[in-house]
Amino acid sequence: MSLFNQVKFLIHKEILLEWRSKYAFNGILLYVVSTVFVCYLAFREISPITWNALFWIIMLFASVNAITKSFVQENRGRQLYYYTIASPQAIIISKIIYNVMLMLLLCIIALGFYMLVFKNPLGDPLFYFLAVLLGSISFASVFTMISGIASKANNSGALMAILSFPVIIPLLIVLIKLSKNAMDGLDRTVSFDEIAVLAAINVIVIAVSLLLFPYLWRD
Repeated sequence: MSLFNQVKFLIHKEILLEWRSKYAFNGILLYVVSTVFVCYLAFREISPITWNALFWIIMLFASVNAITKSFVQENRGRQLYYYTIASPQAIIISKIIYNVMLMLLLCIIALGFYMLVFKNPLGDPLFYFLAVLLGSISFASVFTMISGIASKANNSGALMAILSFPVIIPLLIVLIKLSKNAMDGLDRTVSFDEIAVLAAINVIVIAVSLLLFPYLWRD
C-alpha cells in the first residue's frame, strides 16, 4: 500500500472512531463554549487586546485537551496493529492532518460563538480567519509531535507540558501579534513576517516529526 493510501486509510479510521465516540469532541466543544460564556459573565466588556489574547488562551487549552489523546489513548495492541499495516511516516502524517481538521473545526465554532457573545472588534475578518487557520495548523503539528513523544513515557501529561512550553510560547506570541494586526485592520503586508515565521515553525515541526517519529515508533 502506498504512503498516500495509508494516510487516507488512517484518516478515515480516525474520523470513524471519533464519529462513533462523539463524547470526546462534544466534551471539548462544551469546554470551549462554557469557557467563553464564563469569560463573558466575568468581563462583560473587554478591550480588543484582551479580546484577542483571551481567544488564543482558550484555544490553547482546547487544543491541549483535543490533541493529547492522539497517542496517549491508544493501547499497545492497537499500536502493534498499526505497526503491521502502515509506515510510521503515514501514521504521524495522518495524525497531523486529522488534528488540523479537528482544530480548525473547533476554532471556527469557538470564533463564531466568541464573536456572538462578545462585541466583534475585527478590522479585517478575512485576515483574522487566516491567522486562525495558521494557528490551527501550528497547534495541531506541535501538540501531535509532542503527544507522540510523551506517549512513550509513564508520566505523559507532565512530559507533554514540559516539552510543549518552549515551542508554544513563541508560537503564541507570533499568533497574537498576527491576529492583532488583523483586528486593527492594518495593511496585510505588515504581517508577512509573522506569516513567514509561522510557516517556518510548521515546516520545521512537521519535518522533525517525520524524522523522529520512526525511531519512537520502533520502541
